[in-house]
Amino acid sequence: MLTIAVTAENADEPRVAVSPETVKKYTALGATVKVESGAGTRSLFTDDMYKAQGAEIVGSANEALNGADILIKVRRPSSEEVSQLKDGALVIANLQPFDDRPGLEALAGNKATLFSMEFMPRITRAQSMDVLSSQANLAGYKAVVDAASMFGRAMPMMTTAAGTVPAARVFIMGVGVAGLQAIATAKRLGGIVTATDVRPATKEQVQSLGGKFIAVEDDEFKQAQTAAGYAKPMSEAYQKKQAELVAEHIKSQDIVVTTALIPGRPAPRLISAEMARSMKAGSIIVDLAAERGGNCELTKPGETIEDNGITIFGPINYSGRLAFNASSLYARNLLSFLTTLINKDEKAVAVNWDDDIVKGTLVAKDGQIVHPSLTQSGN
Repeated sequence: MLTIAVTAENADEPRVAVSPETVKKYTALGATVKVESGAGTRSLFTDDMYKAQGAEIVGSANEALNGADILIKVRRPSSEEVSQLKDGALVIANLQPFDDRPGLEALAGNKATLFSMEFMPRITRAQSMDVLSSQANLAGYKAVVDAASMFGRAMPMMTTAAGTVPAARVFIMGVGVAGLQAIATAKRLGGIVTATDVRPATKEQVQSLGGKFIAVEDDEFKQAQTAAGYAKPMSEAYQKKQAELVAEHIKSQDIVVTTALIPGRPAPRLISAEMARSMKAGSIIVDLAAERGGNCELTKPGETIEDNGITIFGPINYSGRLAFNASSLYARNLLSFLTTLINKDEKAVAVNWDDDIVKGTLVAKDGQIVHPSLTQSGN
């Protein structure tokens, strides 16, 4: 019998790796789903909701893990958790593979097969498995809603008998999934929206959502995107020109949302302290890159601070603030991925090691870290 284990996350993580909807679909694949009691509480999924869809609710993580074939998590599990699985069991989670290398090696040493959802290839077939996109989409929405709440003025233009209230000016820095959702949300709330990114393909995307694109569009800009669709690190000369343009533009903005991240690297610094302090009193900066050091020089990860009359919000695990939605989407991402790893007829794990999705996400196998970006030859 194929067994999938789901254990509670740590105190800082409100999301959970399975929803009642996906429990039902796992059982249809012939799997037994063991869920630690209370694992879904912070995502508003009760034990009874899981049980109604066929899950087996167990009293502890040990009971869920003992002899399981697959462990699914939101965050990286502990080595102690993984040691309780069957030899060669699959562990699927956001492993934060570039952080805490000794911890990752210890996890690999348990001889479990580790998959990191952050490494999901950006290919059409894997779109339903793209965890970064599903979670970033929620973060982009939440950033603008929270910024509007913190902003001490109205967002849309209002024409009244007593005069006109001007619309808020909203600047989105980084036009990935989070940035695009932030643009769309800010437009729906009535803001005047501008956005910037170093990838030329994003200009048309910004304009399609009703925003105005702001960037130094020189020859380097035209080559500033990898084949996988990520931003390339830019030269110092370009960064200087772009910073000058942004510095002038940001002075007139009421709300700035920064979303720029480069996989495996610290967040690029987009807003200097001087630039932030040039904004009008009462302005808001929401830094979605706070977990990786922040796009703004003044950001303090996990804190909301005020500096020179400007509020700077550096949220951690932002999608977790919408835990119900975030868990529901993440659980579907995992289901889509796991469906490719299970033989429904035999009710057993059946990994196709030649599958591009498997090769892209496989971090460790047989006690060794194998992902090219994490091995010496891949650095």
